[in-house]
Amino acid sequence: MTMTMKSNGPVKLSTGVERIAVIGGGSWGTALAGRLAANGNDTLLWAYEPELVAEINSSHTNSAYLPGINLHPALVCTGDLAEAVRGRGIVLLVTPVQVMRGVLKQLAPYIGADTIIANASKGIELETLQTVSQICGELLGEAALDRYVALSGPTFAREVAQELPSLIVAASRNPGAAERVQGAFSCPCLRVYTNSDVVGVELGGAVKNVIAIAAGICDGLGFGHNARAALITRGLAEMNRLGQAMGAQAATFAGLAGMGDLVLTCTGDLSRNRTVGFKLGQGMKLADILAEMRMVAEGVKSSESVYQLACRLGVEMPIVENTYHILHEDKPARQAVMELMTRDLKAEG
Repeated sequence: MTMTMKSNGPVKLSTGVERIAVIGGGSWGTALAGRLAANGNDTLLWAYEPELVAEINSSHTNSAYLPGINLHPALVCTGDLAEAVRGRGIVLLVTPVQVMRGVLKQLAPYIGADTIIANASKGIELETLQTVSQICGELLGEAALDRYVALSGPTFAREVAQELPSLIVAASRNPGAAERVQGAFSCPCLRVYTNSDVVGVELGGAVKNVIAIAAGICDGLGFGHNARAALITRGLAEMNRLGQAMGAQAATFAGLAGMGDLVLTCTGDLSRNRTVGFKLGQGMKLADILAEMRMVAEGVKSSESVYQLACRLGVEMPIVENTYHILHEDKPARQAVMELMTRDLKAEG
């Protein structure tokens, strides 16, 4: 299965201040909405929980997902999806990928014909094995992909909200769409690069979460820095193999949306996916780990969708395969590591 994207036309140029809807009031959506508002954009955040909408509008905080962070006072929140997107020049999707289809179906009637659709969520839909761009193309039409932008990179929501220096990639087959998003987000604490490889950027964001769970398992088992470094490196090779099979550019995986995001998610203490793996390595059951978490660890579902996609395409991804078996078939973590270490010897590649 090869995914190719060619530009079909221009995107409406920005006239200055952007009117932006951010769909999803979790930590990442709130952090991005706060950044957009601080940059002077007319920003409206949609959140599902009524109590969260009320808190953001009254206190300018999101204590459930970003405790201790003061949001920009210009940021407004709503619980009405139609109100959130109507008349907006950019709609930024930041809901979990597994519910993205349902949210997009509700949004579709209210999205303008020239509205840019940006996505900052990372994963592959389990039911269909589609990326978010493919879901958008199916629900909004092929022409909508000329206005689609994938956002990814090595960024923890809390650090972006704290205005710590961060870098991300805005990928689109249409340079004008990527530049609109680049302009809306860019500021001294957030540098945005454009990219044309939507497929690679989306796959990097999905696969790195699975590898991060595997890295956490290694750390939880106490396997040390050598094992973690090797796992990250071989995980990158698996990411690249899947990307090549789907028409992505190899250079993407050496950049921010590939290696950059992979290193961050596999090593950072703020990584939800690494945390899941670490607790698994320490002997906790997956159901108990997830019951403790309010925020979604996308890698749990993505382990299954990425594994199935690799099987469909005939791509060898042993780390992803074993992570899937640990998460969904109760394979002992130590057994999985032993099988990885004793595979047939071969040249690096």
